[in-house]
Amino acid sequence: MEKLIGREHECGELSKALNSERSEFIVLYGRRRIGKTFLVRRFFEDRFDFHYVGAHKMKTEFQLRNFRKELIRFSGDATLPEFSNWMEAFEHLENYLGKLDSGHRKVLFFDEMPWIDAKQSDFVAALEYFWNSWVAARDDIVLIASGSATSWMADKLIDNQGGLYNRITRQIYLRPFTLHECKEYLESRKFDWDHRQIIQCYMILGGVPFYWSLLEPQLSLPQNVDRLFFRRDGALRGEFDELYNALFSNAERYISVVRTLSAHRDGMTRDEISKASNLSGGNLTKVLRNLERCDFISAYSQFGSKTKNTIYRLCDFYTLFYFKYLYDERSYDDEFWTHHFQSQQVVVWEGMTFELVCLAHLPQIKKALGISGIGTKVSAWRYVPNKSSSDELPENGAQIDLLIVRADKMINLCEIKFSDGKFTITKEYEEHLRERLMIFRQVTRCNYGVLHTFITPQGVANGIHYSIVNAEVTAESLLME
Repeated sequence: MEKLIGREHECGELSKALNSERSEFIVLYGRRRIGKTFLVRRFFEDRFDFHYVGAHKMKTEFQLRNFRKELIRFSGDATLPEFSNWMEAFEHLENYLGKLDSGHRKVLFFDEMPWIDAKQSDFVAALEYFWNSWVAARDDIVLIASGSATSWMADKLIDNQGGLYNRITRQIYLRPFTLHECKEYLESRKFDWDHRQIIQCYMILGGVPFYWSLLEPQLSLPQNVDRLFFRRDGALRGEFDELYNALFSNAERYISVVRTLSAHRDGMTRDEISKASNLSGGNLTKVLRNLERCDFISAYSQFGSKTKNTIYRLCDFYTLFYFKYLYDERSYDDEFWTHHFQSQQVVVWEGMTFELVCLAHLPQIKKALGISGIGTKVSAWRYVPNKSSSDELPENGAQIDLLIVRADKMINLCEIKFSDGKFTITKEYEEHLRERLMIFRQVTRCNYGVLHTFITPQGVANGIHYSIVNAEVTAESLLME
């Protein structure tokens, strides 16, 4: 049996539910391939009193037939009639559960619940009635509703304003693996990759456990990338459409937004996204909220600006890699990555993507800087000169991708560089940093102390210009727990 890596918090929540003195309705959600089913099956060791998996794009008649089949398997009652609707199906589930030993908690696992709710189905209404009329009066039921379709899970369960309002006892959102968890997973499978290779792999696969499970330890990283993405039969070559259609209804709206953001790696405001994607109002709000819920995009406030100037950045690594190297089918080379992974184009792409790796590991960065216990706010900042603005403002523009604004009135101004060896600061680069700091202070009028903080795989080389470095974070720290 494959080892369960990480997920301590999630297992803790499941354990509390299993040992509580009330019936529990647990909503477990997260993006496709993130390991929801694996977590539940490993935690409960496949010991369920009832387990049902929804069938993708199947009509209600087919879903009910499968439900009856599973109920016969668990109950041993082959005389169950055909179910004509979900009310009947849940009535027979009640009858079966009511006959079980009253001395133990009864665990029900509904996997891929959004798929169960076929068009014009009465599934949600029947689920509401099942919970309110029967389960709510008991204290021995643990019902786990799992699904990848985030918009459905949010609208029909989490934000339900009908019969399930305030009935959800626990929400568990399964996040991607961290670098540390990916390293732990690779070690469990006898990989011998260094920190740099693990980070490079994370730039492509993100922290999606299923994607990492497809890697082969006997192959190099470039060979693995070619096998998964660039071969015609690559397991992840056609993943994109399945991913977004499985997660979201009206998937084309979501794809429009992520495609737009993929072309603006430094991020866009809501107004900019609206103009580029032709989405606005409530539709755009829902799309942005659901994409953020699934860790596809991240929202950052601009330092000194109001909420309306929030910057949205695409941060799903698979999606970014897809749009960069697969979207327009430019490469028909089965060994494209092996032939190009050392090219200047890829080096530039790695430099930009490493910024997102760092943004996904802010707790590790704070720990390395010794500020875990200090309240912080993460911001970005950009200044674009305006000819009509005051003559007192700088003529040159400037941008900072990561500011860690601290409650102790200090700011870590982060420089993120992905280099082969130790990063060397040149005279020109030091002058650039000092000029940018001057522009930042002049425009924002911020009087906080500023610490130039370098985040690089192997640190910064000592030299005549090293004095500008106030703090460092290396790859070793990023891979900390």
